[in-house]
Amino acid sequence: GKVEVKTERDKWRDTRNIAIELSHNGELSGLNATEAEYWAHILSWKGDIISIILLPVEKLKEIVKLSVHDGNGRVIMGGDNDASEIALIPLEDLAHGF
Repeated sequence: GKVEVKTERDKWRDTRNIAIELSHNGELSGLNATEAEYWAHILSWKGDIISIILLPVEKLKEIVKLSVHDGNGRVIMGGDNDASEIALIPLEDLAHGF
């Protein structure tokens, strides 16, 4: 099936979160708009790939929803001009898969 590929560079090592775009300028985007069956999130550090997290899109949506609901994750506005709604999800929540 199709795979959506995103790269998380450096900052995840300090925050222990990954950032997943949900909307941009009020339009669904990222996780909420993908037509892929799988989501690959590459964790890189100083240009080197450290890990690749691969999840079915539906499972990732469930993890994001539960993580935010339980207060571990949170939704913020970010990106250029704070135009993107972004879910910050702890790596631990991804590893446990709820």
